[in-house]
Amino acid sequence: MAHALRVAVQMDPIQSINIDADSTFALMLEAQARGHALWHYHVRDLALFGGRVVARAQPVTVQRRQGEHWAFGAEEELDLGAMDVVLMRQDPPFDMAYITATHILEHIHPKTLVVNDPASVRNAPEKLFVTHFPDLMPETLVTADRQQIMRFRERHGDIIIKPLFGNGGAGVFHLRPEDPNLNALVEMFTERSREPLVVQKYVPAVRQGDKRIILVDGVAMGAINRVPAAGEARSNMHVGGRAEQTTLTEREREICEAIGPELKARGMIFVGIDVIGGYLTEINVTSPTGLQEIARFDGVHLERAIWDAIEARRG
Repeated sequence: MAHALRVAVQMDPIQSINIDADSTFALMLEAQARGHALWHYHVRDLALFGGRVVARAQPVTVQRRQGEHWAFGAEEELDLGAMDVVLMRQDPPFDMAYITATHILEHIHPKTLVVNDPASVRNAPEKLFVTHFPDLMPETLVTADRQQIMRFRERHGDIIIKPLFGNGGAGVFHLRPEDPNLNALVEMFTERSREPLVVQKYVPAVRQGDKRIILVDGVAMGAINRVPAAGEARSNMHVGGRAEQTTLTEREREICEAIGPELKARGMIFVGIDVIGGYLTEINVTSPTGLQEIARFDGVHLERAIWDAIEARRG
């Protein structure tokens, strides 16, 4: 076994997580089981001062008991440059606050191993990074230009429109050819934000599910299928999607083999990709989920593989 590591976890407040679904919690349990010491802090408590990166943090121990799943020690100012590992696990949205956190954490990486690599996270927003693999994805348009969007809709008829930096299925619309709401939707999005939109050819196979595949250090290691609820275009679990056991098709293995080396080269240790009907739709590098569902269905604990990869880098 590797020597005990000092691990700081940058995450949303641990008090409010669902311990039966949260992948960060699974990672923390595994780290603790390996004898690693854990600290918990929120991204708002991160500070850059005089070249040092510090956080107002608390030592934490975890157990699988809802409501009693964490115990904090005394709060301290933690020098993140003295940590072995920082897990960057706060949820998106991928906004300027998120981007700023990646800039701050770059000051300590790779002396302190930040998972995933903060510069790579910043350079790989889920809905943009995927466009580097156009032959693997459905036909996609990224633009704020209404005329381009209308032309794309005329060509494909059945489309999905979504915010570029949204997450968790928020703001994802399925517009059929006869739907009269496209103009109003584009207006609504562009009034709220100057960011472009993502417009994608609708893939009907989403009714059979949206497959989340977990890659560890660029290697596909497990998957779940997420099936949308009746009358719902989105398969995300918190909007009623149902997780199912699954295996990878030959096409899905080809997708993973095509993108895996690039993920590994960029320091992306823990990545979740989304595949619908044999098309790659997103590459999730910020705070991917799915570990606990895969463990329940397949008895495979990918948090072990993730910690093996981290420990291999830490010697």
